[in-house]
Amino acid sequence: MQVFAFDWMAYGQSVDRFRVNGEMPKLGRKEFDAQVAVDTYQNHLAAWVEMEKQGFDGIAINEHHSTPFGLNNSPNLLAAAISQLTTKLKILVYANLLPLHDPLRLAEEMAMLDCLSNGRLIAGVARGAPREYKIFGVPMSESRGRFEECFEVMRRAWVEESFSFEGKFYKYQDVSIWPRPRQNPHPPVWVPVTGSKETVEWAAKHNVTITPGVFPGPMREDSIRYFAHCMGQHGRVVTPNHISIMVDCYVADSKAQAVEEYGPYLMYLFNTLLPYGQVYQKDTKGYYSSTAFEHLRQGTKGTLAEDSTIFNAWTMETVRAAAENMPIGTADEIVERIIAECNDAGAGSVLLVCNRAHLPQEMFLNQIQRIGREVLPRLQAHNISVVPHARDAAAA
Repeated sequence: MQVFAFDWMAYGQSVDRFRVNGEMPKLGRKEFDAQVAVDTYQNHLAAWVEMEKQGFDGIAINEHHSTPFGLNNSPNLLAAAISQLTTKLKILVYANLLPLHDPLRLAEEMAMLDCLSNGRLIAGVARGAPREYKIFGVPMSESRGRFEECFEVMRRAWVEESFSFEGKFYKYQDVSIWPRPRQNPHPPVWVPVTGSKETVEWAAKHNVTITPGVFPGPMREDSIRYFAHCMGQHGRVVTPNHISIMVDCYVADSKAQAVEEYGPYLMYLFNTLLPYGQVYQKDTKGYYSSTAFEHLRQGTKGTLAEDSTIFNAWTMETVRAAAENMPIGTADEIVERIIAECNDAGAGSVLLVCNRAHLPQEMFLNQIQRIGREVLPRLQAHNISVVPHARDAAAA
């Protein structure tokens, strides 16, 4: 298996102190400490260099806006820095939020990054969180159309000598970008699938790698089955190279120790960072189609369209209960759980989240080193040869 570290890069200081009457206000200029941001970037860059030393296959970074949940406003800038500090790590930008940006500019930046990294780029694409459409003034009803048009512009810019494009949202005449990607015809493309039927169909059409669902369970299984169905319509078969999964993990000498050390940071994540507005947004009118979830047996349950109590009111007891079903504990426990989850999904790549909130740098580096010594070699040695839910779909 390929093993990536997925780094969300939360603001390196707790923002809980800004709560008023238990509520988190809109964070503005006066709450921002520039030195904390400087230190956060420097610490994570140092951590990524350590990941390469420890043998990780790649680093994944994302894009989000106006939130302490992540300082990756421009993942392409971070990817450029990573490309110069490392020589072997694959760089998964997961993902550029296509509907919020100019597609030609993204195509050019991805081509530059692929050259800067000597062909180590994986070009992740996504639609983004609904709240971000309000930030950028883009109607949510245009999200799907902009996403598909944007990628088509990027693809054609990468592979055609020159092209013209006349769409509903974007128009270009006789364009030839320079430079071109290092990889031929272009970098691999990955897309997260958090419920929408249309995203699964788009992924199958373009033969890209998907990350189906945040957690194991019916939504992930149904997404993979529908992906296999759609791939079959294009004459393709789903392989482990088409599937990646994301898991949170924390390694310690015992499960009790892991819970004690990591628990406060998970509580901060679920009680403060996520409810701040990064993931769930009640007003999603226009973002999802009327048929977006008809391929899922439980409908919106477990998707980002449904607000969930999992993202609030976490206590240490909640953490202890969750840890019973998560790769949090000893190295042996972590390896066993991650391999079992990858086997079930048929995932040829796994994205390890080992610093979801804002671990102190010493703890973060300790996790990277322990995972590198005790977990990574066993995961990388494990071979995934079949995608069970895709096989089930083919047999149906």
